Amino acid sequence: MHPYVKLAKDTVEYWVRYGKKMAVPEPLPEVFQRRAGCFVTLYKQGELRGCIGTILPVYDNLAEEIIENAIAACSRDPRFYPVEPKELPFINYKVDVLSEPVPIKSIDELDPKRYGVIVVSTVSPYKKGVLLPDLEGVDTVEKQLSIAMAKAGIHPDEPIDVYKFTVERYGEDE
Repeated sequence: MHPYVKLAKDTVEYWVRYGKKMAVPEPLPEVFQRRAGCFVTLYKQGELRGCIGTILPVYDNLAEEIIENAIAACSRDPRFYPVEPKELPFINYKVDVLSEPVPIKSIDELDPKRYGVIVVSTVSPYKKGVLLPDLEGVDTVEKQLSIAMAKAGIHPDEPIDVYKFTVERYGEDE
């Protein structure tokens, strides 16, 4: 199991069992020393169970980023109730580490299998939607953008700025 995934799993299990945040590994392994945004996604028996992340780095290192997002994914995703101890044996974990987003000039630059998207309303910049790349059932740029816009509450006719990013994806099998 990749160290990023192990940290996410250990964090969720510690949080769910003890209600406390796990400490950042000391000394901090080199693999965690960089700064990057990341998403932690939880699945239960193949179904989404929680997903929270940061587009840009918020914390001092990737270990802190993973710990904070893992806690949020298991306890504060508004789409789900908090993960309970009895669910832990059935949870699978994925960690996506994001590249820095870059603005696009044309939707021809997008590919939903390769790039995630960030859509930002130019009318109300606080309305921002994010969709990771290579999601099941999202196989066109139009569908990817419409889902990201809907997540942000952006009307289909509202003007938007679009950014793309890539991810390094880590699952329990890696």
